[in-house]
Amino acid sequence: MKTTATIACLLLFLFGTAQPVETEIKIGKSLNGLTAAVACAHPEAALVGAEILRSGGNAVDAAIAIQWALAVCYPQAGNIGGGGFMVLRLANGTTNTLDFRERAPQAATETMYQNANGGIIEGKSLHTHFAVGVPGSVSGLYESHRRYGKLPMESLIAPAIHLADSGYRVTAGQAVLLNQYQADFIDRNRNEIPFLSKNKMWQEGDLIIQTNLAETLKRISKEGEKEFYSGITAELLIEEMNTGGGIITMADLANYKSVWRNPIESTFANYKMISMPPPSSGGIALTQLLKMW
Repeated sequence: MKTTATIACLLLFLFGTAQPVETEIKIGKSLNGLTAAVACAHPEAALVGAEILRSGGNAVDAAIAIQWALAVCYPQAGNIGGGGFMVLRLANGTTNTLDFRERAPQAATETMYQNANGGIIEGKSLHTHFAVGVPGSVSGLYESHRRYGKLPMESLIAPAIHLADSGYRVTAGQAVLLNQYQADFIDRNRNEIPFLSKNKMWQEGDLIIQTNLAETLKRISKEGEKEFYSGITAELLIEEMNTGGGIITMADLANYKSVWRNPIESTFANYKMISMPPPSSGGIALTQLLKMW
């Protein structure tokens, strides 16, 4: 199935709000008189996507490389410990969606965030190991690549590894967020992490280097998604779960699978809308809202 670089790669990640990137990226090559467009939540990741297109990758390749890069430079939303959705339309009109949202562990129950009297346990669903779902991002990246990718996955992960090893510059918005959550970083991490500012406030342009993440990405690049779901990374994740009383198991990780779903397609005025079906509420809610309006 062919995709073309005339598709705009728009990546929206859960648990974060995309910030506008004003950096203009000129790829300098025209395809049938049209140029490609890349839009995402961090300028470094946008540059990665543009370079993938320039080097012969298709739009899905660019989207995959961007998400790997966002796992480094936009960790509040683009990380490999989360999940998401992909909605795509190919140049020939074919549409598809991929569900790689996080899933509840097998041991999860309806009352796991309640006390014996049925009351809500404050913060348990937000700030503890019980708040974590089985990650889907890595599965989603590999599944979308198997069906639509063109370049080798190693080439798509390589820019993210470089960003993690060499570091990236903090944007003004990120500096605000990093400073806002310093107390939480200290409270919830036993080991030193790269997001602590070491007795100073983060400022725009500061460099963040993530050597541990670089090593994780290198392992995944070498061994594939199985490394994340049953290899060393999986073992480290379960070790952390066990220290905090979490309920995700190796079986939960090994059994995770992304799911291709039929998109919700509807019309509004003279436009055809293609959107994500459940478990996302987006497609149904958008269609209902516009139809009522």
